[in-house]
Amino acid sequence: MDDDSPLLVIVDAANVVGSVPDGWWRDRRGAAERLRDRLAVDGVPGHTGPVELVLVVEGAARGVESVPGVRVESAPGSGDDHMVELVAGAGERSVLVVTADRELRGRVRELGADVLGPRAVRP
Repeated sequence: MDDDSPLLVIVDAANVVGSVPDGWWRDRRGAAERLRDRLAVDGVPGHTGPVELVLVVEGAARGVESVPGVRVESAPGSGDDHMVELVAGAGERSVLVVTADRELRGRVRELGADVLGPRAVRP
């Protein structure tokens, strides 16, 4: 992998937000914004080197804006497919995908990405 580029961390917003039953379903966009803001402040615990954080949103959370430290990408269709495309387009960069989705985990691992579950970025 390319040691000169920061670690690319792709976060599955729907999956991470949905991992805690805190009423997120009443305001999906607001829940994605809260996750984005937490990532902007906390980054990825345990990763001290430089990281590029990408939060992938879909459905009702589309349109959430990027903030310094977190690029938000609205998936035009399936969030899973968009994350796979991001991993495939990363070339030789090291990539970490944060999701609990088993199918997505398998797809991105086949492309060389590492995977962590939602607890990696949830308090």
